[in-house]
Parts: sequence; structure tokens; C-alpha cells
Amino acid sequence: MALPGTATGIAADMRASFRSMPFAAAMLFALSCSTQPGAPAAPIPQGEEVVLPPEVPPLARIVDSLGLSTHTIRFHVDKSERLFAVVAGDAILKTYPCVLGEVPVGDKMMQGDRKTPEGEFGIRSKRMHDKWHAFVWIDYPNAESHQRFAQRKRDGLIPANAKIGGEIGIHGVPEGMDHWIDAGVDWTFGCIALKNADMDEIYPYIMAGTTTITIVP
Repeated sequence: MALPGTATGIAADMRASFRSMPFAAAMLFALSCSTQPGAPAAPIPQGEEVVLPPEVPPLARIVDSLGLSTHTIRFHVDKSERLFAVVAGDAILKTYPCVLGEVPVGDKMMQGDRKTPEGEFGIRSKRMHDKWHAFVWIDYPNAESHQRFAQRKRDGLIPANAKIGGEIGIHGVPEGMDHWIDAGVDWTFGCIALKNADMDEIYPYIMAGTTTITIVP
């Protein structure tokens, strides 16, 4: 993901040995050192080296352990990686798998193209949703979206009578349908979809009018 300095900023007070690690990995290591051991692991056959991935803690635990304010948290979506990141400063706190609009490549150009818009957006509102678990309304179209849209009309890239579209958001899936995310197949009309448990993790840190989301190709 094209975010600079993932081991700096908030992680600056960590030991120098952590600084060469992605921030999330360093944070997980630090947190794991303070947890109580669970059930004993199965014996490792002699001669074999087994490296177990660390258990990723809940987002709330990471945020609380760093003493972060909700106002400092923003989101970053890498469309090519299908990765939704929670960011504070230059540090990636946690990432989640996501899926996109049915036509995933390229910026949204007009209503009905089923593309996920690219750029930096604010958040208009959020609410729980009967079908999609939760819905976070992204500020698309914003001023930059309107400028791009007008230029594309002038360049003849979209029809003169095209509409810009809207109602783009971040949402979950119908109950029991997390496999729609695991499959990695893009199916929305342009929204960003996450697993419901992941929506629940990020939901408390979304502030309408304050939180921002950057969506890159």
C-alpha cells in the first residue's frame, strides 16, 4: 500500500528494532508480549521450524493502547489490493479485506458504470442498515468529482446527458454472507463492502464531517 512511513509517526517511541517493521506487525508483537498465554501448543516435530502468525487484536485495543483520539483516524483503500486500512498519522493500525464495484478498474465516471470512485472524500453520515448491516455514506460526488465529471464531458469521454451518480458508501453484507468478501469477487454498484464484524470494528471511529477516506487505484 502506498502509504509512507508505516513504522514512524505514532510508532516513533517504539524500540529501534521495531522501526523496520510495518507498524501493525510491531504493534501486534508489543501487544502479544503483554497477554497471558493460552492453551499449550501441540509439540513441534524435531527438525521442523514452525512460525505462527500473531493474532490480530481488535481495532479498539490497538487504538486504546496508543491513546489515540477518534479525530486522528482516517481510512485508506487500495483498490488493486482490495485492502481497507485504518490509519493514524503515517501509521497503518489495521487492515481488512474488501471488495469494490463490479467494474473495479478506473475512477467512477458517471452514474451506472458500477465503478468505485477514486480520490479523497469526507463522510456524510452513518447508520445501521437492515440489509447491509451498516452503511457509511461517502461524500461522493464532491467538488473534485464534479470537476472531473465536467472535464470528461468536454473531452467526449462520457455522454453529454450522463449523470454523475451518488449514494456511494461503505457497507457490510447480508447476515451470514461474509464469504462474499472472502471470495474476492467485486459485486457492488460502486460501494466498498466489508465483512460485518469488520464494519463493527471501524464503525465507532467514523465521525460524519470529520473522518476522511482516500481511495487509490
